[in-house]
Amino acid sequence: MELSAQEIWNKCLNCIKDNVPAQSYKTWFVPIIPLKVDKNLLTIQVPSPFFYEYIEEQYIDILSKVLKHTLGPDAKLEYRILVDSGKKTPSRPVPGRVTGTYTFPGNAQQPYTAPQQQPQQQPHFSPQQPQLGPYIIPGIKKININPQLNPNYTIDNFVEGECNRLGRCAGEAIVAQLSRTPYNPLLIHGDSGLGKTHLAQAIGNSIKNTYPDKLVLYVSANKFQTQYCDAVRSNNRNDFIHFYQMLDVLIIDDVQEFAGKQSTQDTFFHIFNQLQQSGKQIILTCDKDPSELKGLSKRLLSRFKWGLVAEIKVPDFPTRLNILRKKAYNDGMDIPEDVLEFIAQTVVSNVRELEGALISILAQSTLNHKEITLDLARSILEKIIRKPKYDLTLDYILKVVCGYFKMNPDVLNTKSRKREIVQARQLAMYFAKNLTNSSLAVIGAQIGNRDHSTVLHACKTVADLLQTDKQLKAIYDEIETKLKYAN
Repeated sequence: MELSAQEIWNKCLNCIKDNVPAQSYKTWFVPIIPLKVDKNLLTIQVPSPFFYEYIEEQYIDILSKVLKHTLGPDAKLEYRILVDSGKKTPSRPVPGRVTGTYTFPGNAQQPYTAPQQQPQQQPHFSPQQPQLGPYIIPGIKKININPQLNPNYTIDNFVEGECNRLGRCAGEAIVAQLSRTPYNPLLIHGDSGLGKTHLAQAIGNSIKNTYPDKLVLYVSANKFQTQYCDAVRSNNRNDFIHFYQMLDVLIIDDVQEFAGKQSTQDTFFHIFNQLQQSGKQIILTCDKDPSELKGLSKRLLSRFKWGLVAEIKVPDFPTRLNILRKKAYNDGMDIPEDVLEFIAQTVVSNVRELEGALISILAQSTLNHKEITLDLARSILEKIIRKPKYDLTLDYILKVVCGYFKMNPDVLNTKSRKREIVQARQLAMYFAKNLTNSSLAVIGAQIGNRDHSTVLHACKTVADLLQTDKQLKAIYDEIETKLKYAN
């Protein structure tokens, strides 16, 4: 009695299952569908050309052995590959969607060259598609990607203090015992300019230096979103997911930017699960604690809390002084100690402004041929401190706007159409769009729990009224002054 394709493939799977890791078996063999058997030729369906190429590279030997054992010494395997059209892959081939049939001899020692395909039928990331990132999923070649890490962001350059000790220590533990620490994911959160990106990339650089063969990638949430949209438009969604699931360390910056982007969140959710279950390290940064993020699904937020949530706070005076000393030393600057102490006492908001103040003083000294003194530092910092602050947070904008109208920020999330509440909500959205780098989706999620179209409408309404409504213009000017010149 002849066996069916499913029965033959089940026999093969029983053997394969005992000889490959459980996660690899689930990822690379469970999705395969046996289609038919004709004597010593078994035909199987795989999801994509990349899937086929990866099996060819990693599992050709074991496939050859189990097929010969099941079908005989002349066993052959045929692939059928379906192009992903954005719909669920059918369980059987569909006319018009088969892109290629590949047959190789059962003897794994014989060389095999796949027949050439038309370029448009090979969904993959390539250098001709820069929007998909500077990496490529090769065929049977060893994968090698640019980790996109800034080499200047290192652990040695990251000044430790009470404000960031937890995150730094967790990062060092991850490097020391990659894939064996409970800090997965590691989520670093804090206000802008406190060093989240520096620390995340420093951990990535340490991992890459310690484990050169590991696949490490740093990507911003916005860039991930752009890559995903491009992949969907070009029917490369499966390859996009497979690429990210192959990484050993994934670092994503500013995950709050996923707010309101449900399809991207769903895709990242599956990538996150696969990496986490495979013991691959995930490092995330965002501007606030996961419990305070809005516009993100509950299942994604719950996973952000699986590992360690480490907050980076505003540095205290000793840490600020050490940061300035480190910066001056690394850049070869000879700055008097009293000047460094004055800067550390005066600039207290974040590390970015702290280093910016030091650079400004050095620039004035160099360009005007002046000695760096305490008087010079005072004159320059007076101008810097009064400089408009465009690096504002949405929380601070909400606080100032609602403080002006003497209302609780929570009322902006209600459906109330009272004129004063609507006006406060629209002004907050307008300021957020013009004074922060937050996306419309993030602004809408945090201010009023609205979508991006509501934010656009609010901004247009305020812009129009500012041209004709003198009372609103006066309110706007007063709030703008509080925001830009706040101490």
